[in-house]
Amino acid sequence: MRILLVEDDQEAAAYLSKGLRESGNTVDQAVDGNEGLHLALSLAYDVLVVDRMLPGRDGLSLIAMLRVGRIQTPVLVLSALGEVDDRVAGLQAGGDDYLVKPYAFSELLARLEALTRRALPHQDELTLAVADLHMDTQSHEVKRAGRKVHLQPMEFRLLEFLLRKPNRVFTRTMLLEQVWGYHFNPQTNVIDVHISRLRRKIDNGFTPALLHTVRGTGYKLSASP
Repeated sequence: MRILLVEDDQEAAAYLSKGLRESGNTVDQAVDGNEGLHLALSLAYDVLVVDRMLPGRDGLSLIAMLRVGRIQTPVLVLSALGEVDDRVAGLQAGGDDYLVKPYAFSELLARLEALTRRALPHQDELTLAVADLHMDTQSHEVKRAGRKVHLQPMEFRLLEFLLRKPNRVFTRTMLLEQVWGYHFNPQTNVIDVHISRLRRKIDNGFTPALLHTVRGTGYKLSASP
């Protein structure tokens, strides 16, 4: 899992990050609500862990802003506030689960895994599209502006992944993990090569460009620059 942890308590954040990484996950950290909102809007995560009481912007406000922005990433709320009304407020703000402090790490990890299982994209979608780029996932046919685009198997897999999450920025590491299944850096330029090939096939001769490089971060598929 790629996890965003938004927690201002440095000791608690260090403990939680260490446990999550030792469990095989990738963790980004934010120390306040504004930083957490920026990361959650800019990058794609499998799940967010958000403390309710944060400086800058509280956790519930952060979640509400994400939902307004149509970011549906699952969110686990952490809080010392454990009354029924507190839990209800967390869920009504857009949280998907609510865990009261102190908590057992094993329970937190199990809840995160359950949230990500429920959030897996529906693989039964037969047609995916961004602008005039269309993919039939059953026949493996791809068209741009009505013209057929011929893709190699990994190019198709990469494009399908990007089409399922348009407008989201993916780092090279995320693409290696989620498209190629590598949980290590193979020290190759496989991502750049496939992105370059895919861009030539779906963008050359068409307007607007759909496959964008986000400098210093990664790539995204979007009708907007």
